[in-house]
Amino acid sequence: MSIHFSILLLILGCTLVTVIPRIIPFLVVRNVNLPEPVLKWLSYVPICILTALVVDSFIIETNHSIKIDWTVIIVIIPTLIVAIRTKSLSATVIIGVILMAIVRFFI
Repeated sequence: MSIHFSILLLILGCTLVTVIPRIIPFLVVRNVNLPEPVLKWLSYVPICILTALVVDSFIIETNHSIKIDWTVIIVIIPTLIVAIRTKSLSATVIIGVILMAIVRFFI
């Protein structure tokens, strides 16, 4: 298999554009002591991202209405209980995936 030089440059350019905004902030912040308010604010970022992903998964937009995917709601509730009780990301993800597989198998 051969690859054209222009395609290789395109792939390398896309890699660079993707890596720079994701890696450089971590490298810069790693060596800097951030103020307490900034650290507190940053602690909310994972919660916000998770909430956005979860809400996006059970709200379905159709022609001019919004519907709720109840199969996802059925899985979110026990998964949330597992997350609160165990405080383990691995256990939460595994239970959520297994429950969603079971619900989708039967519904």
